[in-house]
Amino acid sequence: MNVTLETLGACKKQMRVEIEAGEVKKAFEDTTAEFGKHAKIPGFRPGKAPAELVMQRFASDIEAESKKRLYTEAFQKAVKDNGLEVITDPDVEELQFSRDGECKVMFTVEVAPQFSLPEYRGLPAQRQNTKVSDADVDDALKALAAKKASYSAVARAAALGDFLVVNYEGSCEGKPITDFNPTARGLTSQKDFWLELGKDKFIPGFAEQLIGVEAGGRRTVNIDFPADFVLSEVQNKKGAFEIEVLEVKERVLPPMDDEFAKSFKADSLHQLREGVRGDLQNERNLSVNRNVRAQVVQALMDLVQFDLPESAVTAETRSVVYSIVSENQQRGVARELIDQQKDEIFAAAKKTALDRVKASFLFSTIATKEGIKVSNEELNGRIMSMARHYKMTPDKLVKELKKNSGVREVVGQILHEKVVDFLQQHAKIDDASA
Repeated sequence: MNVTLETLGACKKQMRVEIEAGEVKKAFEDTTAEFGKHAKIPGFRPGKAPAELVMQRFASDIEAESKKRLYTEAFQKAVKDNGLEVITDPDVEELQFSRDGECKVMFTVEVAPQFSLPEYRGLPAQRQNTKVSDADVDDALKALAAKKASYSAVARAAALGDFLVVNYEGSCEGKPITDFNPTARGLTSQKDFWLELGKDKFIPGFAEQLIGVEAGGRRTVNIDFPADFVLSEVQNKKGAFEIEVLEVKERVLPPMDDEFAKSFKADSLHQLREGVRGDLQNERNLSVNRNVRAQVVQALMDLVQFDLPESAVTAETRSVVYSIVSENQQRGVARELIDQQKDEIFAAAKKTALDRVKASFLFSTIATKEGIKVSNEELNGRIMSMARHYKMTPDKLVKELKKNSGVREVVGQILHEKVVDFLQQHAKIDDASA
């Protein structure tokens, strides 16, 4: 077998393979013999029909199976002999085929990128030592109190911190906002809408213009839609809202005492404070750790540049787009609005995909060099955890994962996490004040 290797791009190879006539003949003979063992031909017991008759009876099937054998064996040998790390199934182009002569076939594949690993021990990162303060605990308790707040209608002018119940009609440049985007019905008109009078609530500059209004009053609110407003069609345009105030409501917070603490299953306010302090500190520690890991990974990514396989980037981009769309749909974002933002979504997904694919190849290479592997215990533990999360039995989850190479993806996730653990353990981390 003769192989001619051609590079089509950084990660694409083309192999032109010539298979000798003797190998082609042997493949046909072996395949014919296999068919003959099970062929049902009138007048002959299974396995006793002459090879020539078997060939005549099953000519097209034998040829297809012979080609499959020849091409598979030729491809595997060519990949091995050339030391290629193939990441896609090959595109196969038959150049020449004769049962009695040589065969020529061309395989086009994508391969893993070739690059030199940078120095990945001692990557720099800063760790912010953040201790939860009494003020942090006070703010958290205020947030808890807000969940228990009651709202009382008041017969006075609205003040900062109050809530208004309003009806409104919104327009942009004198036209209903739905003229700019048909899905913006909620921004164009609302009944019994609750609005908090706080800085930059609802739309920047909106709530401040309603301070001093009373129940039964009407007011026109003029605003400039921000450049980053969620509705791109009205960005940087002027808007107006006709407001009818139905009620002014004052938020009444419960007293901070032991009874308040008991509503959150604590025995006393002191115990609630300490519990909140512990939760905040754990969250802070997790956030700091995530930040350090992100810095270490980014430092590694910045040290090396290499071309990425197009198929891997395309597949990952498709996956990221699916995740973004699914997340927005779960949040209640209209399909029409998602479609209007498809270019921005694709651009963001492509950037994320490029980073993920690059990191994947870097992590895999480091794992190989450092002997980092995933044990069966680690895989089983992750599957058990996932099964609990999805409320499925582990066996059922494994079956679902096997349908689309999901088990391999889980192994990859664990492996990459272990590589980042390794990088973090060997990083040069400087402590900084908050």
